[in-house]
Amino acid sequence: MKFRTFSRHLTGSFKSLGRNAWMTFASVSAVTVTLLLVGVFIVIMMNLNKIADNIEKDVEIKVIVDLAADEEAISELEKEIREIKGIQDLKYSSNEQELGKMIKGFGDELGLYKQDNPLRHAFYLKAVDPHQTAEIAKKIDTFEYTYEVIYGAGKVEKLFGFLESGRNVGLGLIIALLFTAMFLISNTIRVTINARRNEIEIMKLVGATNNFVRIPFILEGIWLGILGALIPMILLTVAYFNLYDIIEPKIEGDLFKLLEVTPFIYQLNALILGLGIFIGIWGSFMSVRKFLRV
Repeated sequence: MKFRTFSRHLTGSFKSLGRNAWMTFASVSAVTVTLLLVGVFIVIMMNLNKIADNIEKDVEIKVIVDLAADEEAISELEKEIREIKGIQDLKYSSNEQELGKMIKGFGDELGLYKQDNPLRHAFYLKAVDPHQTAEIAKKIDTFEYTYEVIYGAGKVEKLFGFLESGRNVGLGLIIALLFTAMFLISNTIRVTINARRNEIEIMKLVGATNNFVRIPFILEGIWLGILGALIPMILLTVAYFNLYDIIEPKIEGDLFKLLEVTPFIYQLNALILGLGIFIGIWGSFMSVRKFLRV
């Protein structure tokens, strides 16, 4: 397509938005409302997903060493554990260190046990993929000189199942919202185009190609998508900055951290703008298609 022709289509699409001001307003409003809903839901789901990831990564396996294990046996056990694929952060803790942790947690009264320490040596580790925690724990439990493996058996599987279900439900809702937005916007744009069907029919009758007729409407769809995305982008940016400033200082620990404002808010805005443009193009393309069969 020649630059002059494209420039004419571009100018025509702007003029058309102005000529059909009320329909433009209706289309932009539909895009704004739906993209705002989608954006709010994405903010909620992405932060819940981060919290779920933090909870999963915090699951730890504790391997208690048998009392019969001497230094050589402990080294052999450590070697066997390290050979398992998919583990990270393997740390050894002697029975003195274990007692030190108990004294720190429950008070100096437990210092009496320093004379006759009843605790055992232990290893602490995490799975690279938290969903493999149970599998790795069961494998370690078969090793000689392993007295007990503690990882929250039963509870961990339920927790991972609950988090996975939450992710799937959230993803399903976002997809449903996007489809709702696409059909809502498509119908709104269809009403706009329907009001101009005589214009399309005349263009076809004088020999205009389908692309010549279609391009101005697709350009209009792009502008509608961009205009409709602007308000959600501004509102979500301001709201997330304020939400982060209010909530983040009140949160203790690493499990319930919100996503950092940057780069998250830039990624969210790019996604909303991209969705607005895509929905505008798709709505225009689908709506003008049937009028091209003249």
